[in-house]
Amino acid sequence: MMVRCGYEWTGHPVTADGQIYTLHGKAGNTPASLVEVEVADSAPYEIRIRGLVKESTFKKADLQTLTELRYVPGSNSFSLHDVLTNHADYPHDYQIIYHSNFGTPILEEGARFLAPMSSISPFNDYAKSGLKTWQTYQGPTKDFDEMVFNIQPLADENHQTLAAVVNKAGDKGASIQFDTRQLPVLTLWKNTDTVKQGYVTGIEPGTSYAYPVTIEREQKRVKQLQPGASAQFDLTYTLLHDSAQVAAVEQKIAKIQGDNKVAENETPIAKE
Repeated sequence: MMVRCGYEWTGHPVTADGQIYTLHGKAGNTPASLVEVEVADSAPYEIRIRGLVKESTFKKADLQTLTELRYVPGSNSFSLHDVLTNHADYPHDYQIIYHSNFGTPILEEGARFLAPMSSISPFNDYAKSGLKTWQTYQGPTKDFDEMVFNIQPLADENHQTLAAVVNKAGDKGASIQFDTRQLPVLTLWKNTDTVKQGYVTGIEPGTSYAYPVTIEREQKRVKQLQPGASAQFDLTYTLLHDSAQVAAVEQKIAKIQGDNKVAENETPIAKE
């Protein structure tokens, strides 16, 4: 359901300075070098799964991510706590996008995307045609190419925000809660192609948008860790089982949105 796009870089591939930056970085395709499972021996019997992912390249990066997933049996949510540490002797850039993907039965014709935001813009010229309907989804559509939108999320007084996708009837959905100090931007990926080709949407909190690292660096969204320093990322994923749970999420989002108007900016912020 979720792929970590990072941490050395993220976004679309590019070749720069003699280096090939592959699609969405290496973390999502790197096996954990250490895995631990801990189950509490008393109620509510919380399960904790930990993994260590190393991105180590000679004379370059030595980034290590310790992730912990926490789940209470019977709950409709789980939380992620990731700690990224620079183990090298030199500063190193980092980026992360939590590429969280959802399909049927939540995604369908008339399904809706929900998030509090100050602005939204198309990722590229192709996505311009979908700007006015960014809140809703088509059914499976042959020859539909992916549309991506860049979002500046709003948050509450504790820097917490959430984004969700809910079905047409409003009785099923999924939400993601995150901290905008850790993950300041949000990407919406709409890929309502045929079911076999990939009928899916992505809700993607991150430090960066999905442009190549060269663009993200130019626009000052690439972060940096000093030697020995760490950054942490906390997210909570929740499955919404009924209309009451969906309504509760909608109310939270509406409260964060308040009277703020959403600026629908037609011009992409960058061009590949």
